[in-house]
Amino acid sequence: MAEATAVQASKAAAGVDGQLIQARGICRHFESNGLRIEVLRGVDLDVQAGQTVAIVGASGIGKSTLLHILGTLDRPDSGRLLFYGKDVFQFDAARLAAFRNQSIGFVFQFHHLLPEFNTLENVMMPALIKGVSRQHARRTARGILARMGLEDRLSVRVGKLSGGEQQRVALARALVLKPTLLLADEPTGNLDRKNSDQIHSLLLELNRESGTTLVVVTHNLALAARMSRRLTIVDGRLVEKS
Repeated sequence: MAEATAVQASKAAAGVDGQLIQARGICRHFESNGLRIEVLRGVDLDVQAGQTVAIVGASGIGKSTLLHILGTLDRPDSGRLLFYGKDVFQFDAARLAAFRNQSIGFVFQFHHLLPEFNTLENVMMPALIKGVSRQHARRTARGILARMGLEDRLSVRVGKLSGGEQQRVALARALVLKPTLLLADEPTGNLDRKNSDQIHSLLLELNRESGTTLVVVTHNLALAARMSRRLTIVDGRLVEKS
């Protein structure tokens, strides 16, 4: 709670038009069969609050690696990640986990829903982990699921949902705590065109309505074209695309 308050204070100090993300000198490598593979070689990135950003390009260039670092799911070998001016990788593990739960939502190509729970329970989960009362978590989750057009699927086990429905549940779960930043990694990679278009429209509508900053890794050029910025990674560094 103290960390969330500190981040909110930094946010207020930065102002509505301030920088949400400042990544500086992000480097990350991996070892494979005794070989050192340099994936990110000093990435710098500024993202303004409320922006929509697409990271595009071929597989294996480091898009998902960068997204995981921006979401604090992975740590860089070197470099700094500032969130409203606060270096989040200086937090201890507990503070970092609380920050991530409060401030960042994630949507992945593989939705990672919990099959033993129904739609409503899956969406409530982040709020319950945070310590929100069950009643409040249920009410908030119901509202978001209604926004996703899933109000009649609340009690259905997620394994019985269609692929498009499952991804909308994953999106609702990512948004239940009203995160400042939403990160999506190939969010429509497994969906047909109709369902992909629905998810794309939902993402952009939510950005317009709530000001949630959106960073998406995607091969889908139609989605990328709808974003305010398009980036790619060349030789381990970010390049802005026109």
